[in-house]
Amino acid sequence: MKIVIIGGKGTIGNKVTDHFSKNNEVLVAGRTSGEVTVDIADANSIKKMFDGIGMVDAIICIAGEAKWASFNDLTEDDYYIGIKSKLMGQVNLVRIGQKFLNPNGSITLSTGVLADDPVLKTASAAMVNGGIHSFAQAAALELEQGHKLNVVSLELVIDAYEKYKDYFLGHNPISMEKAVNAYVRSVMGQRNGEIIRVYQ
Repeated sequence: MKIVIIGGKGTIGNKVTDHFSKNNEVLVAGRTSGEVTVDIADANSIKKMFDGIGMVDAIICIAGEAKWASFNDLTEDDYYIGIKSKLMGQVNLVRIGQKFLNPNGSITLSTGVLADDPVLKTASAAMVNGGIHSFAQAAALELEQGHKLNVVSLELVIDAYEKYKDYFLGHNPISMEKAVNAYVRSVMGQRNGEIIRVYQ
């Protein structure tokens, strides 16, 4: 399979890339690293990326940012960071990417536990994650050529525990193996329109 992984150099992306690279042709895309450059907050950048790499069998996105701040400190512009990047960035990956997806190919988006179990300072991030869940379930109903669209929603992963533990008080981090397997289930299985939640 030919797979493009947006965000394939990040904490989770590195592990996912390592797994799929064993038996597939993997192209890593990112804003500042990888074989391909892309800014998912810019639809033109997404189109340019696909024009350059051509047809693929799977698209995996493990990228996108949102502002973390106290609710009373978040401005309207702060919300637009997540809307433009993590939400519309992934929407545009589906909208544009489906045209470069081989028959029976798959698209996997990424969110996280905040959609269902938010913590302090995540009003914007939780909103965006929930929006992606609803979008994917609806868009999956209208995909053609046997295309599949799923979302992987993970609990805090063990490799990011030290960095984020003060936010996720009382949360039990999941193993990197469980995180990777969620992406395997999305790409290699027959699921469509599913939110693959791995919270324990």
